[in-house]
Amino acid sequence: MTAPRIDPMRLVARWLLMVLALVSASSAWSRGDDDNWLVLHARYGTADRNMDVTGRLKELARRDERVRVSNELFGNDPAYGQTKTLRIYARSRSGESRTFEYREGSVIDGEKFTDWRGGGWGQGGNWDHGWDGPRPGHGGGNGDGGTWQILQARYGTADRNMDVTGRLKELARGDERVRVRNELFGNDPAYGQTKTLRIFARGRNGEQRTFEFKEGAWIDGTQFTGWGRGNWGDSGWNGGWDGRPGRPGNDGGRPGQDQGLNIVRATYGTGLRQMDVTQRIRDLSRSGRLDVRVSNDLFGRDPASGSRKLLQVFYTQGRGQERQAQAWEGDQLRLP
Repeated sequence: MTAPRIDPMRLVARWLLMVLALVSASSAWSRGDDDNWLVLHARYGTADRNMDVTGRLKELARRDERVRVSNELFGNDPAYGQTKTLRIYARSRSGESRTFEYREGSVIDGEKFTDWRGGGWGQGGNWDHGWDGPRPGHGGGNGDGGTWQILQARYGTADRNMDVTGRLKELARGDERVRVRNELFGNDPAYGQTKTLRIFARGRNGEQRTFEFKEGAWIDGTQFTGWGRGNWGDSGWNGGWDGRPGRPGNDGGRPGQDQGLNIVRATYGTGLRQMDVTQRIRDLSRSGRLDVRVSNDLFGRDPASGSRKLLQVFYTQGRGQERQAQAWEGDQLRLP
């Protein structure tokens, strides 16, 4: 019986098909490596001043595969006068963690991230690692690794201090480590004196403790329960500067200071065209009251020509919680 004749051309064609299949598989594998990173979280700014931009980055990713990093893109400048960086924290399919950095002006290539345009990524409010990202030995997750529950926070000196519990919550949500500075709390309650941040806390066994952080010191939030989630400081506890509820005269201020007006921060403008007018509003409220007619002349320039602008003022009165007041251009604003 004669063996069937094999066509050499068919052998060559089969060989070529096999080679092409291998090359295609290799390319697909390589592409799989490139987009093997799932975005967990994104932050924009500097180590000291940064903000969560995960949601905004999702919006941008849906529109385009390539995004150029800028203040305008994220609608805010978290650190005026400093070069900022976008940090994207991601995890590979094998579980490896990696931080991608993009300085202002650079372009993000979304092809390297899994489901970039689909937006099926980002942990949102569940992320509590801050600017440094996940660190070895840091579990993170629910932000409940600490043993001390914060009751209240005050900043200043024994004679002149203010309640900064609300502001500290904002900072805690933004980063795991916070550096104590006047600028951070939007006010200097005791000019010319070295100030201290006092955090009054309660342990799991009911023990009370006061943590002190002088100007320039770093707060490590991992020791406090629920730090990144901000589920603390709402107990109504107020022990004054000495941390002793009900003790007469420990209100942390001089007679009459309880009614003092403290301007935390203020902005003037509309949409993305805003300017910081905190110092101007503080100067106008030196007497403990604020009574102004909102106008461009009041602040020396027009940040959004052709648009009606809004003045927003965040303030505290004495030891009270932070409040917000606002008035449109042409209207009168009176505090308190």
